[in-house]
Amino acid sequence: MSKKFIIAGGGTGGHIFPAIAIANAIKDIMPNAEFLFVGAKGKMEMEKVPKAGYAIVGLDIAGFNRTSLLKNINLPFKLLLSFIQVFNIFRKFKPDAVIGVGGYSSFPVLRFAQTHGIKTFIHESNSFAGKSNILLGKKATRIFVATKGMESFFPEEKILISGNPIRKLIAECAITKENASAFFGLDASKKTILVVGGSLGAKSINEALLNGLLLFEQQDIQLIWQTGKVNAAKYHEAAKGKSNIWINDFIQEMEFGYAAADLVISRAGAMAVTELSVAGKPAVLVPFPLAAEDHQTANALQLVNEEAAMIVRDAEANTDLVQTVIDLVKNEEKLNRLKHNIKKLAKLDADQIIAQEILKIVA
Repeated sequence: MSKKFIIAGGGTGGHIFPAIAIANAIKDIMPNAEFLFVGAKGKMEMEKVPKAGYAIVGLDIAGFNRTSLLKNINLPFKLLLSFIQVFNIFRKFKPDAVIGVGGYSSFPVLRFAQTHGIKTFIHESNSFAGKSNILLGKKATRIFVATKGMESFFPEEKILISGNPIRKLIAECAITKENASAFFGLDASKKTILVVGGSLGAKSINEALLNGLLLFEQQDIQLIWQTGKVNAAKYHEAAKGKSNIWINDFIQEMEFGYAAADLVISRAGAMAVTELSVAGKPAVLVPFPLAAEDHQTANALQLVNEEAAMIVRDAEANTDLVQTVIDLVKNEEKLNRLKHNIKKLAKLDADQIIAQEILKIVA
């Protein structure tokens, strides 16, 4: 018997890619299942979800602006409008269950479902739950979490530790360092650092690298540098002619990036941390300080406490980051220890765990 699912949320790859992975896993078990994604107009889910082969509807909704209170004047109106849009979506699609993956578009969708007796499932990817998910968790059917210790946010009896679903290309990667290095035009015999700061980039990481390019050259260390779109031209100009640097504003084939890297510099979003664990890569994490509830710092410290990663605070990146990564990449013993410990945290079947549990309850 076929079932219909709405999957709500987005805003970042850390919400979108798990959502697609969950849909794919449900479809593997129940091929005739129907899906409708609900996101926010103008956000990246409106592009990424159709590329994955699923239909999506966008809501006229925006999140709370933490930097300018003035920009929140229209927020109540947008929330009310989104509930009207959600009513029409449910009336037409008639879902059997709703899955929320985080992002502000998930709140009106799951809240509407809960007030109409439709089963709701939440996937919380971070180790510090967002306010919307905490509110929604009280009436959720089941809550899937990435890590232990989430009882302080959600009712314990509703929690299932599943891990975070990730892209199959990374989970099942068998690319050698030699092939991956050749893909970027780099030398596999040299130490290589992968730098990722998200699709828009991370200013503190990029500026620190910009100031340290000569040091990397002197130490014969290679960089695979994803700059993001902001100020990309400036970073490209600085790296021009340097044979030890591959640079672009986005890495489409991230599985090659992980395979080529001896060490990764990254923000500490939930999916970044999960992918690092699955890829088994030592990392220096620079948490984004303005993330909701400072959840990136919580994610990073969880790894640091397991001796599975190192942390450099955003405010200290310009003075400390480059020297920290150079010292680490030259310390083979510490690299191996971080690699061993981060690999122990990897969960490879999160999408299947989530799909099986949802279908057990809904079917």
